[in-house]
Amino acid sequence: MRLHRLVAILLLLESRGKLKAKELAEALETSVRSIYRDVDTLAEAGVPIVSVPGPAGGLSLMEGYTVDLKSLHNDDVVHLYLTGLGIYSGAGTESGHKLRSALLKLEKTLPDEYKPDLLKAKSRFYFDDTPWWRERLDAPCLETVRAALWKSHKLTIHYRKPGGELYIRNVRPYGLVVKQGEWYLAAYCEAAEEVRTFKCERISAAEPLEEKLEIPADFALEHYWKGSNKSFKRSRQEREYYPVVLRTKEPSVNLRNKLEILNISWEQDEALLTVNMYGYEAACRDVMELIGCAEVIAPEELRKFIKVKLDDLRTLYAD
Repeated sequence: MRLHRLVAILLLLESRGKLKAKELAEALETSVRSIYRDVDTLAEAGVPIVSVPGPAGGLSLMEGYTVDLKSLHNDDVVHLYLTGLGIYSGAGTESGHKLRSALLKLEKTLPDEYKPDLLKAKSRFYFDDTPWWRERLDAPCLETVRAALWKSHKLTIHYRKPGGELYIRNVRPYGLVVKQGEWYLAAYCEAAEEVRTFKCERISAAEPLEEKLEIPADFALEHYWKGSNKSFKRSRQEREYYPVVLRTKEPSVNLRNKLEILNISWEQDEALLTVNMYGYEAACRDVMELIGCAEVIAPEELRKFIKVKLDDLRTLYAD
């Protein structure tokens, strides 16, 4: 993340001329102290950064020195942009996605020849940083899928359904979405004759085809993803609905983020939360994490499960 920040500081000073450390810290979502440390690092590397104190002061590159944006190749700029969105982060990481706000501001300052590729990057990749349910798994064919998407080639994929069934499909890749480290391919499935979402970790093989494709002008990746996400949640609620009533004080942000809250009501100074825990087995797996911050009121079968578990713990830890 620091490397991305160092590059962003250079590009921001190149494009804006002079910026206060506080402005850089806000743009890059870090502390003023970190900015000064980064400036020292750049100075040690031979980059002449001038610091002028006072209300009209700030940080700037020494007069006559330039980072020379025009020396960058289009691929370099797109790579920087996607890194800022978390798209080209290392395996198991999301380094660089906090740089997004700074990169978006940089778009207006980049030379005109880079803008078509930046627009293409924005329309083909979308980073979703909202919480999901589990950690990222490996996607063995991700690079092949990425390359086909970027070059606008059709793909033949071997896709394994959750139940284990394997099938082969020709698809037209329209976009990739990263959600909490997991990759999803939005693609037109020629067999189904509609746009569908494929989880990249379930693609066991992928082969690019010579045939090129054109993404429909009315297709917007972010709009499609948000719409399909809502449909998925609705279908999950219909198939896996197990309401649990919890009693707690003011629900913390951490508690709210962990749970799918269906309803909140109040009894004096206590909140009654109705949450969906998807099924009895899933609830038994997850409910013990709530002990200490909430009381399970219903259903009774879940309360009995908790009592048995607590009795077991008391026995285990008895003197």
